[in-house]
Amino acid sequence: MMRDFQKILNRIYVVLDALAILAAYLLAWYVLFGVHPDRGVLSFSIYLRALVLIIPLYLLLHMIFGLYAAKRTSGRRKEFGSILKVNTIGLLCFTLFLYLGSKNQYLYHFSRRLVLVFYFCSILFTTAARNLIRAALRNIRRKGMNQRKILLVGFSEAAKGYIDRVLTNPEWGYRICGILDDRAEPGTEHHGIPVIGTIDRLKERLDRGDLDEIAITLALREYDRLKGIVRICEKSGVHTKFIPDYYGVIPTIPYIEDVAGMPVINIRRVPLTEWFNAAVKRAVDIVGALVGIILFSPVMLVTAILVKITSPGPVIFRQERVGLHQKPFQMYKFRSMRVQVDEKEKKAWTTPHDPRVTAVGRLIRKTSIDEMPQFFNILFGDMSLVGPRPERPFFVERFKEEIPHYMIKHQVRPGLTGWAQINGLRGDTSIERRIEYDLYYIENWTLGFDFKIMLLTIVRGFVNKNAY
Repeated sequence: MMRDFQKILNRIYVVLDALAILAAYLLAWYVLFGVHPDRGVLSFSIYLRALVLIIPLYLLLHMIFGLYAAKRTSGRRKEFGSILKVNTIGLLCFTLFLYLGSKNQYLYHFSRRLVLVFYFCSILFTTAARNLIRAALRNIRRKGMNQRKILLVGFSEAAKGYIDRVLTNPEWGYRICGILDDRAEPGTEHHGIPVIGTIDRLKERLDRGDLDEIAITLALREYDRLKGIVRICEKSGVHTKFIPDYYGVIPTIPYIEDVAGMPVINIRRVPLTEWFNAAVKRAVDIVGALVGIILFSPVMLVTAILVKITSPGPVIFRQERVGLHQKPFQMYKFRSMRVQVDEKEKKAWTTPHDPRVTAVGRLIRKTSIDEMPQFFNILFGDMSLVGPRPERPFFVERFKEEIPHYMIKHQVRPGLTGWAQINGLRGDTSIERRIEYDLYYIENWTLGFDFKIMLLTIVRGFVNKNAY
């Protein structure tokens, strides 16, 4: 029943995606030629013929990037990231096709501006259509409809964690029917989900034919039973998933890769290790850094003059920080303190009412103006617009021993702003909390997430009460 519903839902997605692509294309044509159709060299009918290739290509890309896979628990950011990839690759294919076919008179005169406008309209329309479906489905599931019935095998910490998440998110549409376990007494429960018998009853329970999924949630000490349980589940034809009980062992979201037929679990998934994601982020960084330098050049010029005339010493302060892959680099800032001995500066932490900070320095630190020269670090490739803030080598050596997972932040470029910073974790705040936010950003990166952080940086302002 549920499998049939998923097929129907996928067909609805295909139809809506096709309509969104069509609407985006027609809107792009109308924006450029609708009011004055005579401005176009080609007729409207010729532009329409291109849809015979465009719509199938884009639907194929949607399928390749997993936009027709079941997505009860997936987030909007992940889906938007896939939509962005689809349209970016579609734009590149479109542009390449027009370039290679430029000797054809129709392709030569095909509007390149229309292709660009279509790119943005397609992203907007496809995202809007899918968010409408998502909202409708979640509303239906909250009301108890379109539910998937799940049986848990094993009463472990993994089982408890899964139950907590399912009950907290009724819009996922999961209904847990009970737990089978050999160690817990029947009737033992977690948040109202009871143990209904031993694992030996699994086949009997599957034979009823009323389950949509089996979730294997065995404790680590019971993994010797895993093979037999999987064999029983696969004979029944019921969709089976495995939720490993590794809390406290691998405290993160791993991902699995296929190595010549052998599944290998990577402890941590870092989206920015994928070349496409890294290339897109770097392109955004270059454009953003250039815009930042141009836009804030008057502010930087005035700041440079004030620093120079109010305190002896260089205008730009260079400090060694640890960046991507633990490589050191020189980070630039407007000098906000009196010139110090290098050895003291490397190990000293700024404190409230720090006597080393100049009057101008206190102002530019409070408003984050002192960070603006880092646009050049971004341009040179040492930093990114968004990422974990870089730290000095002395503190990196200290924190990597004191704080679990601290060094993971060096798997991505450090940023001018970050998820921790916009949540108030700057200056004299908990390093442990900062790392939690940094790890969340690293594991859940999308281009949309970057834009959200940049927007919140602007909306919430650059003034920081913890900067001194």
